[in-house]
Amino acid sequence: MTVLHQESKKASTFMMHCQLLYVSESQQAQVERIQALIAVHQLSIILDIELFTDKLNQKRRQQLSQTSIQPILLLDEKNKLSWLSDGLSVAPEWDKLQRRVVSAGRKSELLLQAAKVTSDSIVIDATAGFGHDSLILASTGAQVIMLEQQPLMALLLLVEQQRMSGLANWQKLMSRLQIINTDALSYFDSLNNVSAADHSKLVDVVYLDPMFPENSYQDSKTGKGAKVGKHMQALHQLALPPTADEELQLLQSAQAVVRQNGRNTQVQGRVVVKRPQLAPQLAHQPASESWHNEAVRFDGYFV
Repeated sequence: MTVLHQESKKASTFMMHCQLLYVSESQQAQVERIQALIAVHQLSIILDIELFTDKLNQKRRQQLSQTSIQPILLLDEKNKLSWLSDGLSVAPEWDKLQRRVVSAGRKSELLLQAAKVTSDSIVIDATAGFGHDSLILASTGAQVIMLEQQPLMALLLLVEQQRMSGLANWQKLMSRLQIINTDALSYFDSLNNVSAADHSKLVDVVYLDPMFPENSYQDSKTGKGAKVGKHMQALHQLALPPTADEELQLLQSAQAVVRQNGRNTQVQGRVVVKRPQLAPQLAHQPASESWHNEAVRFDGYFV
């Protein structure tokens, strides 16, 4: 979901200090696992860790948000890691999507209608955000590479993947997800330099859900459209929408990645872009085909 401006990209190379609050001394092992994920994935995060025994009601969360000068991560009694954003706790919470993931199919999911992935597909979700769309894509059996530029978001995803991997009925799905803390353009460049003979690197679908201006999800005259939920509100604190030039670069780089897919598959290579229903097409580039409902639209660019 997050695509940064150039200035923010430079800033993202610096170490981010985050406060990690945990609620019980019995969570020491989980805190150490979080630190290990930061080290293994080389996330540019330094944790300031504190045992916090006060009740974390809404008023207390709001106070913490207003007084802290650094991002706050909360590890609750169920070992669920969330980010305290403007008084609201936001987390991937993949377990809440269980019913949707189990029933996901092209009849119920516009994304799957647009992407047309199969169990043999390799998909890049280039703007992973909280990872909800990645789960839907992976529910088909496809391998999904999740790119998330923001270290804080990448950590939330990695901790959630680790948590859900401990549940037997989620393990196969979790094994199909690869989370990488990187920006999409750098990753696309690395793939475009790979030999076409290396079939393990070839990609069938690139999925893009770039940030869109916060006031653009509803029609200014009618009020129709999707309201901005708390997850989107949080993401708007981390990243700005891409400029027109960045949109074009993102789309063209994604198309180049899919274009070099030389595998003999029945699936047509494509880039799929998620937009608010009333939004212009990415970089004002006409799509090959679109799928939409009252709130959201998926534009397909066939390669």
